[in-house]
Amino acid sequence: MATPNNVTQLIITGLFQDPEVQKVCFMFFLCVYLATVVGNGLILVTVSVSKSLGSPMYFFLSYLSLVEICYSSTVVPKFITDLLVKIKTISLKGCLTQIFFFHFLGVTEILLLTVMAYDRYVAICKPLYYTTIMSRPVCHRLVAGSWLGGFFHSIIQIFITLPLPFCGPNIIDHYFCDLHPLFQLACTDTFVVGIIMFVNSGLFSVFSFLFLVASYIVILVHLRNQSAEGRRKALSTCASHITVVLLFFGPAIFLYLRPASTYTEDKLVAVFYTVITPMLNPIIYTLRNAEVKNAMRKLWGKKVTSRME
Repeated sequence: MATPNNVTQLIITGLFQDPEVQKVCFMFFLCVYLATVVGNGLILVTVSVSKSLGSPMYFFLSYLSLVEICYSSTVVPKFITDLLVKIKTISLKGCLTQIFFFHFLGVTEILLLTVMAYDRYVAICKPLYYTTIMSRPVCHRLVAGSWLGGFFHSIIQIFITLPLPFCGPNIIDHYFCDLHPLFQLACTDTFVVGIIMFVNSGLFSVFSFLFLVASYIVILVHLRNQSAEGRRKALSTCASHITVVLLFFGPAIFLYLRPASTYTEDKLVAVFYTVITPMLNPIIYTLRNAEVKNAMRKLWGKKVTSRME
């Protein structure tokens, strides 16, 4: 006989309990979120408008920036507003919705990073066939496939969660809704669904990471045959990609390949990849990419000049 769901409202413990610390965190994370939206928004608009950034690499970068804005927005607005209230609540339906979009956009980002690695592989290892292989229709299909992959991954997560009965307690020991803390509230054995989640999230992240590492090793080996100037340009671009991959995959693998826990450090690690990393990505790409910086100067310099006139 199934246990009925009598939990409709969930209480979130949050990151810190001290009211003064929460106020400081509110200001800090609000600034981080605004920087995330503005930084990624600048890249998105610059790539869309600038004619000099029409290559597939920047096409994928613009979609990565769009995903970063959406990904951060699934968690951060609710998180920072909760810092101002004493009792932090979310409905069960709202919790499941947050889980769906969090995993949907997270896996979409993983697949986009994989696509970007493939793009660099073709550009460096098969330069003569680059325009043929990475044609505009192919780029659109790769981006669409990334979104679809994220959608199907997230649908699986929701399907294994919906049948679970929740009959109390209703306190989530986290600052947002995710599968590990939600499973701890289920009134049934979650071993099987935990294994499915481990395969669907943990192993998927590991294999994606290993694929990315292997692709960059192939690229680095191939660069030995190029000129010093060619190596420098290629390494500059690849270094940005590798940095973003490490920042995103490191915390994700750490959390989803371990047993569920309620340690404070787990929350801090989650803060890094849900709040901090989306802000760092536009900084990493613009600081190490002269073409993006020049396009931004030209585009926004023209707008400032036209307004002054």
